[in-house]
Amino acid sequence: MSSPKKVAIEILKFAGKDGAYKRKVSQFRNVISSKPDSKYLAEAGRYTVYISLACPWACRVLMYLNTKKLIKNFNPVTSTVDKDSIIDLAVVHWHMDDKGWRFPSAEDPCDAATADPNYGYRRIRELYFKSEPEYDGRFTVPVVWDKKSQTIVNNESSEIIRFLNTEFNHLIEDPVAKALDYYPEPLQPAIDELNELTYENINNAVYKSGFATAQEVYEKEVINLFKHLDIVESKLKSQNEKNEKYLLGNNLTESDIRLFTTIIRFDPCYVQHFKCNLGTIRHDYPYLHNWVREIYWNVPGVKETVNFDHIKFHYTKSHIAINPHGITPLGPIPHILPLEN
Repeated sequence: MSSPKKVAIEILKFAGKDGAYKRKVSQFRNVISSKPDSKYLAEAGRYTVYISLACPWACRVLMYLNTKKLIKNFNPVTSTVDKDSIIDLAVVHWHMDDKGWRFPSAEDPCDAATADPNYGYRRIRELYFKSEPEYDGRFTVPVVWDKKSQTIVNNESSEIIRFLNTEFNHLIEDPVAKALDYYPEPLQPAIDELNELTYENINNAVYKSGFATAQEVYEKEVINLFKHLDIVESKLKSQNEKNEKYLLGNNLTESDIRLFTTIIRFDPCYVQHFKCNLGTIRHDYPYLHNWVREIYWNVPGVKETVNFDHIKFHYTKSHIAINPHGITPLGPIPHILPLEN
């Protein structure tokens, strides 16, 4: 494990001289398609998706994989899937150091993490260098790996979920999973508008608050975050008055999934660790609270993708600059309340 000083330096590099956190753009941006002449053709057994159960961006992808049955019989305890799954799955250790994500080993085991199934690599960075020997970016997840050409296809979650939504449908056996469409054409403008609102102002805003290294920057970001939580709360209240469960009706959409992976982490992690503590979802946002519990408890295949141990251990024990002693808070208890409360 890297020294606390090295990890602290790595974390602090995320913020610029002005103290503001700036997320780097993903660099691998190819797509998988079902069109016969595609460079990356949608084929069963050709691709491996590498994720972290701690990472909200990666868990968007896992939600698609599991709910659309692109992985079969996902076991949340071991993260194993059936060998005849359409797509293979690999899950990294919850801890990240200055060299990025790593896989578990005999000396460094981790529940619900897997070995690298393709090369036996110890770290995600090795996949990046195999794809591009001169690569100089961050070693992020999710990663979609093409076993045929031995390269990264895409490492941008917002694009990965789009092709997972449609391009493998001809290979899905389960009729309910095959029919799931999280980006239906009539709702696409509304989904895009919601995504634009929530990405910078909620999904990324928790990081901009938590990784800020100047007081005034932090205050600006956290105030903006809660302003936009208020906006979403108001929208969900309006939806509730129309007897609609989700952001855009009674069918789960991409916008719900993209927001869910942030909100499910909010009370257990972001309130304390990223100092997003102007309120909590469970006590101050009743409609958001009902919405996140509705998805967690009632949408088949979602609950299995949420691992609170990985989430809490990753943030509190990887971000040494924020939490130098690596103490993981026990609360809130429970991590998510039952739906009937």
